Formats: sequence, structure tokens, C-alpha cells
Amino acid sequence: MGLSTRDEFAVDENGLTFDGYRRLAPVSKKAMYIANVIAIVIVAAIFSTPFIWPDVLGTWAFPVQVLSVVIIVVTAVYCLAAPEIIYRRYRYRIDDEKADLRKGIVFITHTMVPIERIHQVDVSRGPINRAFGLADVMITTAGGSVTIEHLEEDVAEDIAGRLNQSVVRMLKERDRWETSR
Repeated sequence: MGLSTRDEFAVDENGLTFDGYRRLAPVSKKAMYIANVIAIVIVAAIFSTPFIWPDVLGTWAFPVQVLSVVIIVVTAVYCLAAPEIIYRRYRYRIDDEKADLRKGIVFITHTMVPIERIHQVDVSRGPINRAFGLADVMITTAGGSVTIEHLEEDVAEDIAGRLNQSVVRMLKERDRWETSR
């Protein structure tokens, strides 16, 4: 029997979803909204140029202006709707074997990174995240990188520390095994 959307995203008293994933802190939505408002302003500034200099476009001025308005409106609608959807669908889980991340708006991606494949773990804090006490954890492997975004700073530091400890422990076990052969 399938879960309703409401049940699927419900969180228990420990902050876990029904399937053991963690969700983002509510403050992360605010950071996403601020970043998206900045994106809207930038897109509006860029695509308002056909209204400022219509003479440059000549007979193409009106179609380009209509296209610009459409782009601005679509961007604004997306940027204002996306944070709520991202917040509701974004989940992560870290255990002794893997880092597991689920996110998406239309297409939901499920990324699993085995601990043994991790080469580097970084914690980054951009200006918007810093303002809200948030940070991102970037996990780098030989095949690419995965970023767990919009975590509370202490949670991000804890995850990075745990992942680094797991990687070091695996390397030490591997070295012991190789030297005992």
C-alpha cells in the first residue's frame, strides 16, 4: 500500500522520515527564497534590456520584448515555487557504508556515494547560507562530487567529521590488511 504525499514527507520526533532519512531545517527555505529572489533580480535586469534599448533590435524589438517578459515570468514563478517543493522532497542519510541523497522538483534523483569511494569532504558557507547559519557538505569521489546543501552549520560539521573518520578508518583497515598479507 502506497503512502500519501503527506505521510511520505512526515517527520517523527527525531527528525526522520518514515524511511530513515533526515530533512532540512525549516530555515533552509528562507535561504533558498533569498537566493532565488536574487536570481529573479539578475534575470529581470538582463532581460529588461530590450525595453531599455528597443532601437537596437529594430523590427525584432516587440517579439524579443515578449520573449523577455515570458522568460522573466517563468523564472519568477519557478524561483518562488521551487524552495517549498525542494524543501519537502530533499532528504539525506549518512551511515557507515554510504552517503545517500534524494532531491528534485520534477525529476527526483537518488544519489548514493559509498564511503570507500570518498576522496575529500568539504564544508562551505556562502554569504546567504552564513546569514542563516547554514552550510553545504561537498563529497568528492574519483567519479565526481555530491553536495548536501542547506544544512545547519553544526550538522554539516558533524557529517563532514563523521565521513572523514569513516574514510580514515577504512584506509587504516586497508593498510593493516595489505601489510598482513
